[in-house]
Amino acid sequence: MKRYLAPAVCAVLALLIAPGSALAQSDDATCDITVTVDAIVEWDAAAFTAIGLASISDQGTPRTGTSSLVLYTNGDVDLTADNDTDAQLSSATDALVTEYQLTDDGDGTSDTGMATDVTTWTDYTTFLSPAVTATHVSTDGAVNITLGVRASNPAGEVADTGAYSATQTLTATWAGP
Repeated sequence: MKRYLAPAVCAVLALLIAPGSALAQSDDATCDITVTVDAIVEWDAAAFTAIGLASISDQGTPRTGTSSLVLYTNGDVDLTADNDTDAQLSSATDALVTEYQLTDDGDGTSDTGMATDVTTWTDYTTFLSPAVTATHVSTDGAVNITLGVRASNPAGEVADTGAYSATQTLTATWAGP
């Protein structure tokens, strides 16, 4: 039996290393895959973090604060604001001068801003009216939007003592392309 074992092992090894043998063959199959990405306009959360301003303790010193939220978009977006009295800091008996400002992180790598930058404080009645367009930067689908608020006493007077509150709503609407 020993003499038949050696030729059998050699035959198996020859099959394994022989070019064109069944064990050394391969064959590829391809699959084309497609997907469509729809227009996306989506805030990272349902609300900005609340802004708590320091107490107003004199007639002429405004108080400011900010809150940021990520806006995911793959195209240009128009930003508008709620300009009704809900956006004005008020109490049951009085109201403060209420102004807003909007900035963004530009191309996602710096704080230089892009088309949405509003560099001046704007009264709540005209903030983002008309709409401001956030111009999409290719490969940057996450824009950090910072909402600023400034509160002060009306010129030449002081507001009533008490707590004041407001709700500002920003709306992002697809503009294209």
